[in-house]
Formats: sequence, structure tokens, C-alpha cells
Amino acid sequence: MRVSRAQAAENRERILDVASRLFRERGIDGIGVADLMKSAGLTHGGFYGHFKSKDDLVAQACGRAAKKMCDSWIRQLDQASDPLDTLADTYLATKHRDNAGRGCTVAALGSELARQSSAVRHVVTEEIKPFIEYLSGIVQGNSAGLRRERAIAVYASLVGAIVIARAVDDPALSNEALHAVANNVRSKTAVRESPRRVPKGSKRTASQVPRIAKA
Repeated sequence: MRVSRAQAAENRERILDVASRLFRERGIDGIGVADLMKSAGLTHGGFYGHFKSKDDLVAQACGRAAKKMCDSWIRQLDQASDPLDTLADTYLATKHRDNAGRGCTVAALGSELARQSSAVRHVVTEEIKPFIEYLSGIVQGNSAGLRRERAIAVYASLVGAIVIARAVDDPALSNEALHAVANNVRSKTAVRESPRRVPKGSKRTASQVPRIAKA
């Protein structure tokens, strides 16, 4: 039976949503197209009507997941009086650690992403860059270069903490990793002006990133 354009678009969105969750839960190589389509409630044969290949799906699903997470973090931090405190409390929460399928794409798939195609890595890279730019506006530093360096260090610390907390089989050590990095991140906050909201649908530019007082 031929489906309408609206139904086809809905099916495609469902596949992307399911794929972005299952890739983070099970790993990119941990689920095949057939099982993925079954989880989406669709037949295997319909897959290639939406995507050129599994690699194409991986690129779109991972990019979509990364964008949603970055947008979500920015919305939360824009409302916070102490953005790095809020980031530490939410990103390094046990809830995030214990729910990889709904969490940060890079933390869930970092080592696998390094072995994916250039197309997959490029999509994820382009979604990470705006978040690093945003972080550079809320960390201490008396120059743009230093703030960017510290922003990258904060982001890498956050991701690394989640990776370690999930990898170890010692609950106490797992919690220690989250706690230690959270304290380190909080120490890098800066005084800033009230954030200016970015219109829905527009991209945040460097000039729209909240300005900070020099350290």
C-alpha cells in the first residue's frame, strides 16, 4: 500500500527518533537496520525509501540527537543565575549517567564516532561547535582564546566524567568521578550579564553569546 507524503514524513521522524535513542543505548554496531525498523514499528523493506544506507541514518540520527541535547542545555543555562553550576548539576547527574539513550551523544558514542565515516563525524562536529562557543561565554578568562580553551576543557571534562562513571563497576568510584568533575567545573564560572534570548529558529552567533567580566 502506498503511503501519503505526510505518513512517509511521520515514519521518517519515527525512525530517526528510535535510531538516535537505540544507537546511544546499544551502540552504533549494537543494532542492525532490521531490528531498528522493528522497534520503530515499521518493515525492514521500507528503510531504503528514507535513507541511502545505515551510515546515512547514523549521520542524521546522531546529528539530530546532538543538536537536541545542545539546544536543551543552552535553554537551561540561559535561565540560570549560575550557569556552570546548573550545567554541572544536570549533565553530571546520576539520572544522565543511568540513561544513555536519552543523554549526550558524544558521551554515549564517543569512541564509536571516532571510527565512523567522515560524514558522521562532520555532522556531530558541527553540532558540538555552537555549544563550545556558548561555554566560552560563561567561563573565566581575560581573552577570547583563553575562554575558548577553558570551554573546550570543561566540555571534555563533562564528557569524560560520564564515560568513566558508566564504564566502571564500582558505584562509589562512579559517583566520585561525577562529583569531582562537577566541583572542578563549578570553579570555572564567570560573572556575566543577563543572557539575550536568541529568536526561535535562528542560530546563536558569537555576538549573541553572553558577555562575561574579565577575570
